[in-house]
Amino acid sequence: MRKGSNPQKTQDKISLSSNHRVIVVVFIPKPEGYYEKVLEVFKLCLESLIRTNNKKYKITVVNNGSCKELEDLLASYSREEIDCKIQHSNNIGKIDALIGAARGAREDYITLTDADIMFLDNWDNEVMKVFRTFKKVGSVSPIPFRHGLFYGTSSVFRQILFQGLKFKYVEVPENFEDHNRYLSSINWNNEVDAHNKWPVIERNNVRAVVGSGHQVLTVKREVLFEKVPTEPSLTLVGGDSEYKYVDEPIDKSGRMRLSTYKNKAFHIGNEVELWMHRKLEDSIENAGSNKSRESFESFEPNNSFTSIFNQKVYGLRKAILKKLFRLYYKQ
Repeated sequence: MRKGSNPQKTQDKISLSSNHRVIVVVFIPKPEGYYEKVLEVFKLCLESLIRTNNKKYKITVVNNGSCKELEDLLASYSREEIDCKIQHSNNIGKIDALIGAARGAREDYITLTDADIMFLDNWDNEVMKVFRTFKKVGSVSPIPFRHGLFYGTSSVFRQILFQGLKFKYVEVPENFEDHNRYLSSINWNNEVDAHNKWPVIERNNVRAVVGSGHQVLTVKREVLFEKVPTEPSLTLVGGDSEYKYVDEPIDKSGRMRLSTYKNKAFHIGNEVELWMHRKLEDSIENAGSNKSRESFESFEPNNSFTSIFNQKVYGLRKAILKKLFRLYYKQ
């Protein structure tokens, strides 16, 4: 029989200590073959997240049915370093593990990241600066991608064409080396001209690059409840799962898909190289110490989901906006 009353029932509501959560899904079945050095890659990812965190975001790691070596590595980190550890006995698929953890988060901003991303110091401040500066932003990546202009960005075109958002093509030669490293990590050919122009929007002297990849994105939490499908993906990895559950919902929400103007993270791949450690150390050494905490933003989850009719309307709208944008900017 119960004796007394649960004291928690008389406590005040829980207060959140952060408005930003980073969610990393990792799957390493065994440290051999393709995965031989992935444990080292993941450790660098985790170390970069912890070392660049100024108590401004919480970290969730989802172990998606990995090997014992990965479990031992996670056990070596304290609760202060990794706020939440989710353990799946078997691999339930990257997207289902990621979206499941993200929907369970309570913070306003949620970074969805692969386990092979190395973060540079101040990356989160640069991401939040884009959210603060531009209206109706759905996602921001700390890795600018010069070729992402027409990938899930019809919402950006609408803001440019009909809301007077300042847009132009500009040279960003300081991104040249880092961008080529990103291209190499996704098996694309490197560029040879450092003066290639980037699609850039600007407001109040803050710039952002239009578009991004999806290896790492910070999203507004409500996007996960507005346009992301409710049924599970049931896909291990790849296919159109990331497009359907991450990229398309951002665009359908009417919010913009952007990247930071300067490179603030790296997509590593499956092998750690010497320059990666050097980049991380240099960024931490050179970073300023003035890091402000961003304020909370309220939201109301919207549980309406896209019907077949709305899907067709979205497709038509996207095609029209893309054509208008290309005509106006001669692309």
